[in-house]
Amino acid sequence: MTRPYSEDIREVALARADAGESVRSIASCLQISPSCIPKWKKLRQETGNITPGKIGGHKKPVLSGDNADWLRQRIRSGPFTLRQLTKELAARGIKTDVRAVWTFVHAEGLSYKKNDPRSRTGSPRRRS
Repeated sequence: MTRPYSEDIREVALARADAGESVRSIASCLQISPSCIPKWKKLRQETGNITPGKIGGHKKPVLSGDNADWLRQRIRSGPFTLRQLTKELAARGIKTDVRAVWTFVHAEGLSYKKNDPRSRTGSPRRRS
């Protein structure tokens, strides 16, 4: 993803536009898209500044707040699989996927390791 134009370019473009220069000539001279200038004008009018907005990360994580508290409690209550947790969250009306659950569990340092099936049956482990 590309970076937003600097505030310097935005200021120059808007100053030239305010002076009456055409959008296309400004865009050509500054090597920017002509569609930027009206958008920057609108941004300046609505917010009072021309600072670029945040790129990415606008969405709050689904597994935060009360959902995260419930999930921590559920994980500590007993054995689980990531798919099972995802289904339980869906049953509670929380739409998420296995990867998000894994990321949460990993970040929290919470995991449930199943026993090695061979150690449960009493069979010896093979050495490589």
